[in-house]
Amino acid sequence: MSGLKRTLKEIRRYPSAIAGVAIIVLLIGIAIYAMVTIPYSEAIRLWRGGEDVWYKTPKNARPLWSNWLSTTKLPPTIVQNSREGDVEKSVEVVDAEKNMIDITFDFVFDYAYDDFPREITVFFEADYVEKPPYLSLVWLTPDGREIRVGDFTASRSGSYRVSQDQKLQRRLGGLLPHVGLFADPESEEPAPLQGTYTLQVSGLVFEEGADVDAELVMYGQVHGLAGTDHLRRDLMVALLWGTPIALAFGLLAAVGTTVTTLVIAAVSTWFGGWVDEIIQRVTEVNLILPLLPILIMVGTFYSRSIWLMLGVIILLSIFGAGIKTYRAVFLQVKESPYIEAARAYGAGDMRIVLRYLVPRIIPLLVPQLVILVPTFVFTEASLAVLGLGDPTLPTWGKVMNEAYNGGALYQGLYYWVMEPAVLLMLTGLAFALVGFSLDRIFNPRLRGV
Repeated sequence: MSGLKRTLKEIRRYPSAIAGVAIIVLLIGIAIYAMVTIPYSEAIRLWRGGEDVWYKTPKNARPLWSNWLSTTKLPPTIVQNSREGDVEKSVEVVDAEKNMIDITFDFVFDYAYDDFPREITVFFEADYVEKPPYLSLVWLTPDGREIRVGDFTASRSGSYRVSQDQKLQRRLGGLLPHVGLFADPESEEPAPLQGTYTLQVSGLVFEEGADVDAELVMYGQVHGLAGTDHLRRDLMVALLWGTPIALAFGLLAAVGTTVTTLVIAAVSTWFGGWVDEIIQRVTEVNLILPLLPILIMVGTFYSRSIWLMLGVIILLSIFGAGIKTYRAVFLQVKESPYIEAARAYGAGDMRIVLRYLVPRIIPLLVPQLVILVPTFVFTEASLAVLGLGDPTLPTWGKVMNEAYNGGALYQGLYYWVMEPAVLLMLTGLAFALVGFSLDRIFNPRLRGV
């Protein structure tokens, strides 16, 4: 405990270490928040859900904060649902004998943005036995114009894609419906007319007890804190859940590799002879094996499971250059007087290895372990960027891979690439700052540097 307090006191002397610890604490907080607010099964469902889960989310929408960096105010997504009480529903009997009832509700919203929405869709649900309702949609503009949008027979559950209605497009002079409905008729170039708009939905039902509800979804060009991708997924899910996955992968790989390498090096040094020869030859062979190509082969021909990749990384990294380094230190420790005393008292070989040799160089192990964490985080991200990441998990590397495949840079969707890249750089920077500071604290040769 006194050693820990002394180490913490030493860390305070290095502003870089304090900054690194602050970033690591922030990343841990994000990881805990992600696991508490979005359970693992829910995160997988959201990431693999498709449009049935993200039907209210626009495609390739920029983050909401992008409006702060631009003079052009882009529209967010506007959603109104008659079933949830967002609009008032009026019912009028047209013909009592024929059970003809007119159900009307108006979607009213203010539009004060400098660009057009990305899409407009009306989702509806009808409750009837035999005769389906007949829906009629009318668009009212701030300058008093009335535009007939469409008339159709409703099914029990369906949607009307206003933006894909070619008949409406022809009536709007060839403009796309989500542009023509908002366009200012006085402007030479298409520009949105700001003000209050109304979408009147009138449903004529032909049975007693029949009903109809509708939901207006006007997909914006900005959405959420992280934006969306080409599959309408909110990137915040991947950015949040990518944090615990990256930290767990990096920490498990670093701890598993470093501790195992340390113990193997101690065994090799203590027993010597043929044991030392075998371990050294295996290490030398393993040093010439390329890690990334082997991982690519495993992911291509066997499995892309992140935990399998973690096991392969640990297995291939155990017999690394660290064994040579630790062996050189252990050769000096082996000749220490307290080792001779332990042997004189009858301590067994493994007790000497685990209780006397290994703890001796743990101070040298800690900085190396901390510095190794981002190395394995980047390795996992590299595999995902190459398309060999776990297909079920939302990770930072997976986001970058799909951004590349979706042509994010060509479309100017820089947020799609920059957000996971910034998180990766912050992770590497944080552990590097802490690791280098710990190296100065634990390594006497560097304390004065």
